Amino acid sequence: MKKLSNFQVDYDFFSGRREEDIVLISFKENLLQRSTHLDAKGKLFDYLDLVSKSDAIRSVLIIGSPKKTGREEYIGIYRQLLRQELDTRALARLYNAVNQFVLKMVGFNKIVVHADSGKVISFYMNLSFACDYRIVGDNTVFQNPYLELGLVPKGGGAYFLSRLLGFSKAREVLLSDEDITAEEALELGIVDKVVPSVELNEAALKIAKDFARKPVGSVSGIKKLLSCCLKELEDCLECENQLLLQTVSRSDFRKSLGEYTEAYHL
Repeated sequence: MKKLSNFQVDYDFFSGRREEDIVLISFKENLLQRSTHLDAKGKLFDYLDLVSKSDAIRSVLIIGSPKKTGREEYIGIYRQLLRQELDTRALARLYNAVNQFVLKMVGFNKIVVHADSGKVISFYMNLSFACDYRIVGDNTVFQNPYLELGLVPKGGGAYFLSRLLGFSKAREVLLSDEDITAEEALELGIVDKVVPSVELNEAALKIAKDFARKPVGSVSGIKKLLSCCLKELEDCLECENQLLLQTVSRSDFRKSLGEYTEAYHL
């Protein structure tokens, strides 16, 4: 990707633009499905590399798509296995792309603010944990659809939640089939702020600008200190891959998936 002074891009997967010393990255709908495409992943990572190398950019704001379908989007990925529209190699590429994104965000040299709203599946929640600050709209609902398919969460959720909440509470959240509201998430400490959904982007941008005013050396140094030991996270992400691929490769999983999607008309 050639150098872009204004950081203005618009792809099927995401769009990006610059506002003063902030870069705003807006993910588009069907992000999970688009993540299986190598070209989409490459464009995002190349763009993030450009941002990380720019001294003019002080912080990044990532905005989740407001047009998410929640558990339907998640289950739809695995339903493609039944239709043979997707194979385990494509799933492995998706899992590896998630690993790379999580590690890139944790080790990113600028503060990253994550804003989201609507139906947020565990996949997106886990990606937000790799960022430095999480703000959500008051209409946000966190869902755990992996439980409905007998799977484990992808994106380092077990790693991040155990450090945010402790092992006991993390286990409770990970095994809960109840949705988590925005206010409940704030009380738990898995988000930092809740605002009216119509004010989300404006409030998130203000927070990103506040971070951008902090000393560069302090920000980069603190981020390095907080992410200097990533071996456990890397091991957790790889363990997720192994558990997920072992499960989805079994014939009984596909049978159960077929029965589930038929029963719920998915």
